Parts: sequence; structure tokens; C-alpha cells
Amino acid sequence: MPTFAAIDIGSNSCRLKIAKVVAHQLRTLHEDREVTRLGASVFASGLVSPEAMAATLRALKRFQRAVQSHGVDQIRVVATSAMRDARNAAAFHAWVKAETGWNMEVISGLEEGRLIHRGIVSGEPGTGGKVLLIDLGGGSCEITLSEHKRIKDTISVPLGAVRLTEEFLSVDPAPPEDLARMRRLIARELRRAHRRIQPGSVQLVIATSGTAAALSEACAAALAKSGKSSRNAGAGGFAPAAMVRKLAKKISRMTLPEREAVPGIGPRRSEIIIAGAQVFAELLESFSLEGFRYSPLGLRDGILVQMLAAQDHRAAAHSQFEIERWESVVATAQRYGVDMRYAEPVRAHAVQLFRELKPLHRLPPDYEDWLAAAAVLRDTGKFINHQGHHRHTQYIVSMSELYGYTQVQRTIVSAIARYLGKSRPQPDDRALRNIPPDEHKHVERAVVLLRLAVALNQDRASDVLDVVARVYPKRVYLELQPGRTGAELELWSLRKEADYFREVFERELFATLA
Repeated sequence: MPTFAAIDIGSNSCRLKIAKVVAHQLRTLHEDREVTRLGASVFASGLVSPEAMAATLRALKRFQRAVQSHGVDQIRVVATSAMRDARNAAAFHAWVKAETGWNMEVISGLEEGRLIHRGIVSGEPGTGGKVLLIDLGGGSCEITLSEHKRIKDTISVPLGAVRLTEEFLSVDPAPPEDLARMRRLIARELRRAHRRIQPGSVQLVIATSGTAAALSEACAAALAKSGKSSRNAGAGGFAPAAMVRKLAKKISRMTLPEREAVPGIGPRRSEIIIAGAQVFAELLESFSLEGFRYSPLGLRDGILVQMLAAQDHRAAAHSQFEIERWESVVATAQRYGVDMRYAEPVRAHAVQLFRELKPLHRLPPDYEDWLAAAAVLRDTGKFINHQGHHRHTQYIVSMSELYGYTQVQRTIVSAIARYLGKSRPQPDDRALRNIPPDEHKHVERAVVLLRLAVALNQDRASDVLDVVARVYPKRVYLELQPGRTGAELELWSLRKEADYFREVFERELFATLA
């Protein structure tokens, strides 16, 4: 059974989780966490400081030793808000690559919210109904409305505890005017979130991250001291909104040593707890919520679940992952005006050719999905301009939010959709620049398959041709069953592709009528 590792390079801390697949489920083997404050210098100056980089690298090297000792088969390293904002993110990426060999992937706030959602609904009980998820990290806060374990909407707002502390709380204890300015910003961002997400009567509110854990434990400690009890209060328990507001007000007047002494907060969290507590207090009030339940699950768990779903077709999460990933592709195509009546036959033919020509192209299995996505997204560039729309398509697809696709995978999909006009893939092309060199040949072969699928569909939304592919040692036959209006245009289009087909596959292509 494979072993997976997920690393979350956050604005406040780095986290590692290693899990082994046992009976199509994940079993945690090892966890680690290190507070590195990577985002502190970013939110102050726009740059990651050398000291923060060095501290993060030390944590990553420790993580690497754990990864090696557990014999991890696949690892995914993601970075969030601080790296999204840092002007020198590329330099840090190169340093991580040089020191560890890992490719650090900077994910968007929406992708972060999707992964957190996947991690929580896969492991937390009671998430089958209407649930509001809150993840308050160092640089951003992701708010997600979920129903029947499906995302209804998600938004990422720049209300991270480290970000707000650096911007507003440079003096300790914080002056009232600085606290007031911070509250105004929080209220403004939450109004923006409220326009997108209107939870109404949610059955459950789940919060993740260190701030939520500290507030939950502090509420439990206060209740225990008073001799009262709350619904499963404590770590992993319920934090009532009234107590969160009271605690946020109380600690905002404290000095750092006083906050360190508050049960549940501790020395490291005390530095940024004021900002985090204010966000939770304002959020619970503005959304009219009774409180939240803390969950230790989060981004790392979502990464691991997605890795499992992508590789193990018998895993419970696989079918849901496939559905949501394809829905994201279709939604992106429709957003840019693609008519699915014309896109679907191209996709179907592309998948058919992928399967029937496997002995010829020998592409990795993942390319079947990437080819299908490229077939549906190939005309998105027309939204910008019909002239040169293949170039526009490449840009749109590579920069779009496609759930379940890493940045490299989106870039591969965009490159497959890029070369459907007169141009051909070249190693130094911009479209291939961020794709590993050993994938270039694969992309070129996938491009040929998509060009054939397009040639088979000359605006035939209601008269789709049947085709059979036959592979021989020196030639390939595509036998077409003529439609009501014949197949002359398709035959002509396929024959135009014969030279490029021969160049890539070193075989002759013959298109004939059955």
C-alpha cells in the first residue's frame, strides 16, 4: 500500500502529515509542526526575509528526514497566503528545490478552501448536512458553505492572524485606535464575504487552525474554572460565540506575558491571538452564529484525501473527487462561453482515440483526463478574441481555478489546448516553460490526439460521426461511418493532419469511409 505525505507551508507555521493507505483508507503515521512566521516579513514589506526562509528550510529538512524514514511514495508540498503575496516567492521556491528536491506549489485561496473542505468532510462526523467551515490561518481566512458534503460557495479573505498583527498591532498592548482600525477592516472584509456566503440556519460550524484551537481550549478552561459546562467544550469541543467575544475583548487589553498565562493560549500563539480572536468574534456575530466546534483536520488532510482519491479508484473519495473535478472543468468552459453541445463530441472522440491508440501513444493514464479537459476548454480563448484564440486559451486555462488540478497539471492541459492551429510545440515555447522537460513529448502526442478529435467534429452537434481506429505496425487507419450529410469535410481535415501525425508517431495515417 502506498504512503503519502502532505506539507503545508503556511504564513504562521509549517505542518507535515504522513499517512499510509490501508484498506482504501488513510491511516496517519506521523505528524509534525513548526512555527516559522514566514508571513510576518511578507505582510510588512512584501518580501520573505532571509531569516524566515532559513527557519522554514530548517523545518522542511526535518520533515524530509521523516519522509525518508517512512518510505513515502508520493509527496505534495503546498504554500499558501504568504507565498501568494511575496514578491520574492520564486527565490524561495528555488531554494526549497535546491535544498530538498521538492517542488513547492503555491495554491490560490479558493483551492486552499476546497482542500480544507475535503479534509474536514472526509474525517469529521456530522458534516453531511449544512455546515459552515472557517479556517483562519496566518495570512488569510477561508470561509466555506457546505451542504451534503458538497461546496455551495467558498471565499478567501485577507484576515490572517499574522497579517493583521503585522499591520495593526505593532505596539503591545495594542492602543485602542489601532484595535478600532483593525476591527473596521475586519468588518469590511466580512461584509464582502457575507455577500457571497449566506449560511442561514446551518446545522454545524467547524473551525480549524491554531487560533481556533487556542480559543476552544481557552473557553473550555474558563468554563471549567467557573464550574460550568458547554457542549463538549475543550480541545475539539464547542466555543460559544458569547465567550469568544468576551475573551477577544479581555485579551485585547493584556500585555504579551499576561496573554501567555491564559490557559489554552500559550507563548507562541499569544503573539497573534488578539487579531485571530477579533476575527472570530466579528465573524460569529456578523453571521449570527452560536459558536464553533474546533477540528484538528485541515489543509494537510485535504491534500492527502485528494492524493488517495486520484490514485485509488476503490477509495470512497474517488468518485466524488472525479465528479467535482469534472464539474469544475465544465463550469470554467461555460463561464467563457463554450457551447457544450459542440465541446462534448470532441471530448468523446478524444477519449476514444486515447483508448484505442494506446499501443501507439503510450501516454500515462492521467493524460486521458487532461486530454478530455483540454477538449472541453479548447475554445475558451474566443471569449477574449477569435483571432489568436489558441494563445488566449492557453492563458485562461493555466490561470483558471480548476479544482483537483495542480498548477503543473493545469499548465499541461493548457498546452494541449494551445496547439490546435498552425503552430507546433517547441521546447522553448512559453506554453511549455513551466512543464517538466520529460513531459514535453507526452504533451506533443496528446496534442496530436486532440487535433484528430477536432478534425472529426466540424460543427456536428447533431450529426456526430462514428469512428473506429485500427493500429498496424507501419500505419493507422481511422474508419468513419458517414453521417446524414456525409463525411467529406472530416476526411479532408484528417488528411491535413497526416504529416504531423507521421512526424510525431512515425506511422502513416489513413482516413477512410467504413
